[in-house]
Formats: sequence, C-alpha cells, structure tokens
Amino acid sequence: MRVFHLSAECYPVAKVGGLADVVGALPKYQVKAGINAAVAMPFYDRKFTHEHEFDTVFQGLTLLGTRRLYFEVLKERYDSLGFELFLIKIPGLIDRTEVYCYPDETEQFIAYQIAFLDWINWSGQTPDIIHCHDHHSGLVPFLMQHSNAYKRLADIPPVFTIHNGQYHGAFSWNKLDYLPDIDLTKTGLLDWNGGLNPLAAAVKCSAYYTTVSPSYLEELSYNSNGLEYLFHIERHKGIGILNGIDTEVWNPATDPMIASRYSTARITQGKQKNKAALCARFNLDTSLPLVAFIGRLVGEKGADLLPEAFERSLNEHAGKVNFLMLGAGDTTTEEQLTALSHKYAEHYAAFVGYDEALAHQVYAGADFLLMPSRVEPCGLNQMYSLRYGTLPMVRSTGGLKDTVTDFGDEGGYGIRFIHASVDDICHSVSRALVLYGNTAQLQKLRKTMMALDFSWDRSASEYINLYNRIISAS
Repeated sequence: MRVFHLSAECYPVAKVGGLADVVGALPKYQVKAGINAAVAMPFYDRKFTHEHEFDTVFQGLTLLGTRRLYFEVLKERYDSLGFELFLIKIPGLIDRTEVYCYPDETEQFIAYQIAFLDWINWSGQTPDIIHCHDHHSGLVPFLMQHSNAYKRLADIPPVFTIHNGQYHGAFSWNKLDYLPDIDLTKTGLLDWNGGLNPLAAAVKCSAYYTTVSPSYLEELSYNSNGLEYLFHIERHKGIGILNGIDTEVWNPATDPMIASRYSTARITQGKQKNKAALCARFNLDTSLPLVAFIGRLVGEKGADLLPEAFERSLNEHAGKVNFLMLGAGDTTTEEQLTALSHKYAEHYAAFVGYDEALAHQVYAGADFLLMPSRVEPCGLNQMYSLRYGTLPMVRSTGGLKDTVTDFGDEGGYGIRFIHASVDDICHSVSRALVLYGNTAQLQKLRKTMMALDFSWDRSASEYINLYNRIISAS
C-alpha cells in the first residue's frame, strides 16, 4: 500500500507544534508495519535541509492564477527519518525559513498543494491513499475530485486528519482563480460562511476525517471556531484515533539529551539527578517540588492564566514549591512571566523560546507538568511526561481527558481539573504538593506512568485498518 502524507510540518525538518511530531512519527511506524508511507511537505531553508543530501526527482511548471511558477521536488537521499521524505520547492515562494506568518501564506499553501498534485499526476503515480493533515493541505481532496486537471487522480481516496480545528485557512472568493480548472458547479463544497474554507472542504470531500483523540471528535461539534454545524452533520465520517509518541525518541533509558538516563528500576535516582541538573541551570532548590510548563504561550493553552496562577501559588506556598516555564508566544504573557523571575528568583524561572534539548531535560527533571489548556485536540506533552515519570496536571478536555486519569480515581496516575481558571490551577498545585509529601505514593504513581503504552504502534495500526476499510469499499 502506497500512502502519501501531506503536511506543513514534520519533525525534525520543521516544527511549530504537535503536528510536526505526529507527521514525523506516524509514517515511520507505518513503514515498520509494512506500509509504503511517505511525506511530501513544503521546502524550508532550515538546519535539516542544510545538513542532509537531496536528489531532484521532478521539475515542472505550474500556475497560481496567472502567475507561472517553476517548482521542483526534492527527495532526501537516505530515508534517514525511516520513510521517504519529499520537499516541494518553489523559488521565491516556498523556500523560506519560517513555516507560518508570511503575508502571502495563502498563496504559499495553495501553490504547495497544486505542485504536489501536478507532480503526482504528471509523473504517473497512483497512490492508494493520500492522507492530508490540517487545512494547509485541505484543498487536495476537493481538487482531486473536482478539478479537470486531475481527473486521473479522482478515484484515489483522501483521508483528512484534524490536528487543530480552530484554524481553517479560510480566504476570500477573489482568490478562487488560484485553483486549477475546477468544476464551478461544485464550489459549494469550498464554501463556509461566505469564504473559501480549506478545512471545511476537506471534511466534506474526504472519504473519512479523523481527529487526534476520541474526545476531540465530540468536542468539534460544539467548539470548532464556526464549523460546529458541519461537524454535526458530517459526524458519520469522523473517527477519533488517539495520537501516539515516538518511543525511540522519547525514552529516558536512551535519551541523549538528558543529564542522566534511567529506567523504571532506577526512577528515583534518575529523576533526582536530572532534577539536580535542571535546578542548577536555573538556580532552583532541588529539595522542593518542581512544577513545569512547556508550550506555546497562547490562549488555547491557557497560558494567559499562568502569571496570576504562578504568583498566587508562590505566595500561598511560600518557599515550598518551584516553577519553571519553557515557551514563547503572546508577548504580553512572555513579559508577565519573565517579570516573575525577578520577583521570585529563588523559586521561579522562565525560558522564553523553545529548546528541544531543554524540553527533554524538563520532562526528565520536573516532578509535575502543568497543562491548563482550553483546547487540546490530543496533546503530546502529557504523554512525554508520563514516559519520563513526571506527573501531568491537566484540564479535562480533548486528548488530555483520554490519556490522563486522576490519581484519586481507581487506577489513576495524574491530576485532572475541570475549568481553565486560576482557581483550578492553584487547587491542582496544592494537591500536587500534598502528593509530593507522600513519597511512597508518588513513587508508585511514577512506576505506573512509565509502564503505560502510548507508542505509535497502536495508532499506526488503527490508521492502517482505516485505509484498508476505505480501499475495500472503493
């Protein structure tokens, strides 16, 4: 079975969020399961492309409206990621450093999708499945079925995965002419709320759409930034498949990025050594419980709640807890969180930005990981923390609800709270400190956490089963 994954991100080529981690791992585990999986993504002028060798496997010309574009498809020579990686490069448009936030972002992603389809069409390839991820590739299912330019591809079933339903990639109808020779009687499939909506189009046109957790599939029908009714009427095509994590990359027993490697048998010593290294870097007291936050400083993640929640907890539990923040995003939140490091220097530290090695060290060295998300389609951070024996403190939403059971419930191992609020965060911190004082119970929970299986093997198998079902029905 030949499967192409289309995505704007793929770790370690280009990463902004969890989308990259998924697309960097799922195809690898599918290949291990016997599927011929590949990734085709935009080219970025980044470290990965500088350090790896590529072969040009296709060159062509395409149109974006009246604009003629030269493009080439580059293949990473040695399949070093465990699958075939193809990069779509368009000089002056898709050859930049950053993934998002360019003023012509709409043109970038439309051109990427058209160039991919032109390459597949003109090179005579016929994949069994084209698996699109988020709105950046959301026009592909529509174009395969309703553009005269791609009639040869019309019978290839598309699958669409929603990693974050808050972002639709919508644009105005005055850019309709960017799309190649479409059937104008089908433009209703592109429309939502008076504009062209790639995410909505993909849901309408895909054989199935999936979400990255079962709970998030249900949440989309009442929280999807204006697409609630669409998800209600298309519910029959939706399947929730929980993401996995790459247990080869995220393994405290082999992780080269942490100060001291450890397994379940050495969890006490391993956690303490990593905590000591982390605290030494940020001048924190290793004898105190360490609560960490890793993530984008945006409203979806509840980051705007952190400054007040951290300060209140630092005052309520004066001298009894440390906090560490690793993240970047909203500048006001960044400034507020940075200011706390001056006011509470002995018990709080902030690292504004993202550092992959530091993130690994935080998972290994922290005692608790805080995730007060308003929206969390799946969440990977809580799975990483579980893998490293760091107890997650999560709001009960989306994938967080599916992966974390409160330690107060039978078989539980984490802390869950109901509301994305300062009060609930502070209450969870208080619960964490009580738990930290019960060494025997905490150690038991750590062993339980590290024994959980959130590997991609299970998730990859579910996707393969879905592909087989679609192919059998077509």
